[in-house]
Amino acid sequence: MANTDPAVRVRFCPSPTGNPHVGMVRTALFNWAYARHTGGKLVFRIEDTDSARDSEESYGQLLEAMSWLGLDWDEGPEVGGPHAPYRQSQRMDIYADVARRLQEAGHAYHCYCSTEELDARREAARAAGKPSGYDGHCRDLTDDQVAVYKLEKREPILRFRMPDRTISFDDLVRGTLTFEPENVPDYGIVRANGAPLYTLVNPVDDALMGITHVLRGEDLLSSTPRQIALYAALAEIGVGDGATPRFGHLPYVMGEGNKKLSKRDPQSSLNLYRERGFIREGLLNYLSLLGWSLAEDRDLFDMDEMVAAFDVAKVNSNPARFDLKKCEAINAEHVRRLAPEDFVRRLVPFLQGPGLLPAEPSAEQLDLLARIAPLTQERMVVLSEIVNMAGFLFVDPADFAVDQDDAAKVLTADARPVLEASVKALEELADFTPEPIQAALREALVEGLGIKPKFAFTPLRVAVTGRRVSPPLFESMELLGRPETLRRLRSALDALPAA
Repeated sequence: MANTDPAVRVRFCPSPTGNPHVGMVRTALFNWAYARHTGGKLVFRIEDTDSARDSEESYGQLLEAMSWLGLDWDEGPEVGGPHAPYRQSQRMDIYADVARRLQEAGHAYHCYCSTEELDARREAARAAGKPSGYDGHCRDLTDDQVAVYKLEKREPILRFRMPDRTISFDDLVRGTLTFEPENVPDYGIVRANGAPLYTLVNPVDDALMGITHVLRGEDLLSSTPRQIALYAALAEIGVGDGATPRFGHLPYVMGEGNKKLSKRDPQSSLNLYRERGFIREGLLNYLSLLGWSLAEDRDLFDMDEMVAAFDVAKVNSNPARFDLKKCEAINAEHVRRLAPEDFVRRLVPFLQGPGLLPAEPSAEQLDLLARIAPLTQERMVVLSEIVNMAGFLFVDPADFAVDQDDAAKVLTADARPVLEASVKALEELADFTPEPIQAALREALVEGLGIKPKFAFTPLRVAVTGRRVSPPLFESMELLGRPETLRRLRSALDALPAA
């Protein structure tokens, strides 16, 4: 493993709001891959200080999603570690103490400006062609001014005092970036109600947990100079080891119309892909390509190969577009790579969902699934397709129904001679296995009725499987068995329209 550095400590710190989304997964994946590549540690931290938006349901979904994806963590919820607790809602006393110390050291101050006053001054700054950030109005209030604000019963927020200097840093993805002081104004770190903000809690936790590298989305780039200044202030008051993490800002993931893929966009929902039957191997492979590649001429690889090769310096800074068709194609390749037993095991929940299999499938049902699996694996893009491909084998005979659109196009009056001849041929067949079935039907339909195979076998496929697209017909008949195959053919005959 190249570039090993066990001192590397990265973190993944999502907010438990809503469902996990693919942009979040891509960030988690890159942090995980970097930790595993270097032999370092991945710290999983939950940013749940916003009680109005955070939920225990979302928290549970986050943990379950990470486990399903196989992105294990070295410290965090369910695992523990030397810096517990790893939920920010359980670290409020720490943040309050750090905020107090920052204020006492002169790195933070109370700001009494109302929202209306701030908006008015920002608008005036824009009209004058000046930067519209906070103008430092409360930076150096006198005791008398503070007393007046208190008499007015204003509740102040706590602002961090940005240093009056240029801030530069070497971004692992984007190279050297520089921010001038007029573009990085003082910013809030504690709300008026005493609740700490993201701008305080994440740098504090990074410092206390010894985070060495911060790999996060490009949308957070503007906050980085603020955090760098805060790290220096934290070092001065003795919080952490005094080191500033290295930053790497990952490119945007773009959706339809080249717009940033929002967590509110249905296309971004991890649950959607899981429900459709994407497998973790395919989804992670595709998401790793959103800003990184193993090689220019190779898109298909497993996570061990990614870990061995991953270098954050090779992440592309340009936005990456989410291409669903490519994601599906890569998933299909990984489905084909699954071992037969593993493939069958993963199919079971998708047949249980619509009630085609019970909660505890019988040995006979699992054996039937294992026999149909090889006929579907090469044709499958996502696992949910097993319902349409093989549901005809597991449905209760009384509930079997032919797709109405396919029936209207194929099971017409012209299909009667085909079905009648097929019933007669299969009734007389001694060996009900694929080769004899094919030979008997070819003799009865192609040679006996003079019908081309395409037109001869399509009505049979629809009558027996319910659809025009199915696993191989003769193998399907064998698995269905002679009695049920004949019952469905006769039922289709009874339903045919009059000539």
